[in-house]
Amino acid sequence: MVGLAPVVGALLAFAVGRADRGALKGSAIHAVMGGCRRNEVEQWTREFVPMLLERGMHADALAALDAHRRAGDFLVLLSASPDLYVPAIGRALGVGESLCTGIRWDGDRLDGHLTTPNRRDTEKVRCVAELRRQHPALRMVAYGNAASDLEHLALADHGTLVNGSATARRAAVGLNIDCVTWR
Repeated sequence: MVGLAPVVGALLAFAVGRADRGALKGSAIHAVMGGCRRNEVEQWTREFVPMLLERGMHADALAALDAHRRAGDFLVLLSASPDLYVPAIGRALGVGESLCTGIRWDGDRLDGHLTTPNRRDTEKVRCVAELRRQHPALRMVAYGNAASDLEHLALADHGTLVNGSATARRAAVGLNIDCVTWR
């Protein structure tokens, strides 16, 4: 229980508005995985990613990625999830770039605290704006699955909310963001 005390502290700080989701995420990863060796995390990733792609990807998502790839689109995976596995997912999916939440290492040992802002909400908006700056001539198509994604979806030339909640779908319509259900 001692190892979870910082997580409880971060959770309480988050609940009263004194910490953000990133601090909570970093505390949780530090408490649960802190001290793991790099080769252990890499082995877990090698096992996790194929299983995720086999069981956790919607066929419609894979078809959309394939269509974008055939069209020659530059694909970017932008996720609030940690860089412990997101880049491996991106490579497996054939995307050109993966932007995700960075996690600190202390040499060969995982520290778990964040090295970047949590790639969520306004940070995703900042990342999309930076991608737009880096690639001004490219038409930007973006997908998201939560109400917190609507702001960055609205920055794209074409935004699509996938499997969003009823509240998120109502808000998306007002922002000219398409809504789809993927299976």
